[in-house]
Amino acid sequence: MKATVKGRYEVDKSSVFAIVAVNAGDLKLKASMTDATFVHGPSLNGLGLSVEKPGSFIIDYNDVRFQFMNSAGVFDKTVNLTYTHARADNRVGIDGSVAFDPANKVSVSYALGSGNCKVKYVYTHGVLRRTVLEPCYDVSKNSWDFAVTRKFEGGDSLRATYQTSSKNLGLEWNRESKLNGSFKISTSFNLAEQKKVPKIIAESTWNYEM
Repeated sequence: MKATVKGRYEVDKSSVFAIVAVNAGDLKLKASMTDATFVHGPSLNGLGLSVEKPGSFIIDYNDVRFQFMNSAGVFDKTVNLTYTHARADNRVGIDGSVAFDPANKVSVSYALGSGNCKVKYVYTHGVLRRTVLEPCYDVSKNSWDFAVTRKFEGGDSLRATYQTSSKNLGLEWNRESKLNGSFKISTSFNLAEQKKVPKIIAESTWNYEM
């Protein structure tokens, strides 16, 4: 049994999220809880249940979401496909990705009904693959999003993102540790606003074996 506890801290609010996962053969049973589950005494508020078979499907009973994964060989390349149906959001989507080699990968995300489509290219640079470039084109908005990630020895990483449609710029520092979990600090602000006030968020994650 594994347990994960996540804390999220913002200037005006904070929240806690916990996940307990139990392996049952090929299946993984998960229960998720938020601070709303315990703030006024134990309740069903914020409680979510899901069943997952890694690489095959995920059924989320809380959000009424079904996700199915499969893969197919095309021209000696493996194409990974994911079908998602979320009844709560009335959203149906298809995602596909293919890795041409260890350094180059292309993914396409398409939402049925709305016709929203995004195409993303991922390039990892260097022998150790520590620099990652991710340009993404949003077909419906006719706009680009960009992300650059630099990984460092020891588990630290720095990530910068920019959305051309909203002019949002984001910076994120993340530290991964097998002993102490992970810690992330992120900030974002809109370059189009006259008064550029950054939004700062800190997140901590702890993993436990039970």
